[in-house]
Amino acid sequence: MPHITYVEASGQSTTVNIPEGWSLMQGATTNGVEGILGECGGSCACATCHCYVAEDYLAKVLPASDTELAMLDNVAAERRPNSRLACQIKANTALDGLVVHLPATQE
Repeated sequence: MPHITYVEASGQSTTVNIPEGWSLMQGATTNGVEGILGECGGSCACATCHCYVAEDYLAKVLPASDTELAMLDNVAAERRPNSRLACQIKANTALDGLVVHLPATQE
């Protein structure tokens, strides 16, 4: 299982093991990580799982779909080049060690 580290806006970090195929949002919400709401349950319809993917892992995640890119226009915090929706990134062995930073707000 890949180890994923979530760093909250406060600086608190939590590392969890996520089963392959689970989204980063599922991993965060299942493990009580603060900062990811996932109000739509992972259907790419709310943008409350906005996160910043570590630059050195961007090439290891699938590119954002048009739907995800449209939803990223609605994020509450600053959108950056490494902004993604955690519900759209599936855990796999290539992502072992990934660090994602969470914005100060999702709403």
